[in-house]
Amino acid sequence: MNLKMGQHQARWVRRHRAAMPTFICALLVVLLVPVIHAKPEVIAHRGASGYLPEHTLEAATLAFAQGADYVEQDLVLTRDLVPVVLHDIHLDTVTNVAMLFPDRRRDDGRYYAFDFTLAELKTLTVHERRQLDGTQVFKDRYQGEAEFKIATFEEQLELIAQLNRQFDKQVGYYPEIKSPAWHRVQGADISKIVLNILRQHGLDDASKKIYVQCFDFAETQRLRTELNAKVKLIQLIGENTWGESSTDYTVLQTDDGLKRIAQVAEGIGPWIPHLIDPGSGKPTGLVARAHAAGLAVHAYTFRVDALPDGVKVEDLLSTLFDELKIDGLFTDFTDVVQNFAR
Repeated sequence: MNLKMGQHQARWVRRHRAAMPTFICALLVVLLVPVIHAKPEVIAHRGASGYLPEHTLEAATLAFAQGADYVEQDLVLTRDLVPVVLHDIHLDTVTNVAMLFPDRRRDDGRYYAFDFTLAELKTLTVHERRQLDGTQVFKDRYQGEAEFKIATFEEQLELIAQLNRQFDKQVGYYPEIKSPAWHRVQGADISKIVLNILRQHGLDDASKKIYVQCFDFAETQRLRTELNAKVKLIQLIGENTWGESSTDYTVLQTDDGLKRIAQVAEGIGPWIPHLIDPGSGKPTGLVARAHAAGLAVHAYTFRVDALPDGVKVEDLLSTLFDELKIDGLFTDFTDVVQNFAR
């Protein structure tokens, strides 16, 4: 039973309680209250990225206005060790870096944020995500040429904090530590730098509305044990073929793997096809097993413009929220998910 059904039944009890014996009314309340499930958290994936270039301050502001419970910040480092909000360690698919700095590519032909100072990155313009050949990944999304800029992590922290203050909201933060092993090869400890910023802002605290996520399980363990992070942690679950880290995600999805995650993290962030088998359309059982291990499940990524063939928005959301009862959902379209969840 979903939240709306539970609320409807609770209203029915209140309306008719005068006509019922006291003990029956009390019994119905006891029976009905457990089925009123909390609404899943709606996490703005890279901000309102279905409408504006991802991870910009403008995208974060729009996501706030659309009612996001959390706004995500993927973090990479600059050469002067400032965490900036970018989904990738590369710059070429979301900025005009090749036009402004044509000689700064590495031998693999890619441009890396770590090779630029913050001042240099601030000269770049952020555009809608494109393939390396220039083709826009989501062709119907933002097509303008406005001067969007790369934001620092602290700029996004300040923006959301000030919007919360002005509108009396409690929208949370959801940073991801990107490629920590790669950063260490470059000589930088991104996890330690990000944790220091959280501590400066009073956010390394399990009671605060913030989660820190990472694909690298070794790093999630390090955050909790070696770096003594107090903040809530989410272990992201990918596919081994993606090359996100050396983590074996197949093993992490076993009961033993989930128990290991539960020793250091509050939840998992699985890909939606890990929860619903793409072939049969049936639940895989991962949500139930994660919940049994005491883990929250924050799934990714719901996109209105990238649904499987024949799947409707309402049907997928109903499966995730009402049947599987996930605890949170990353989405490029906060407004669509919030409208469904209300």
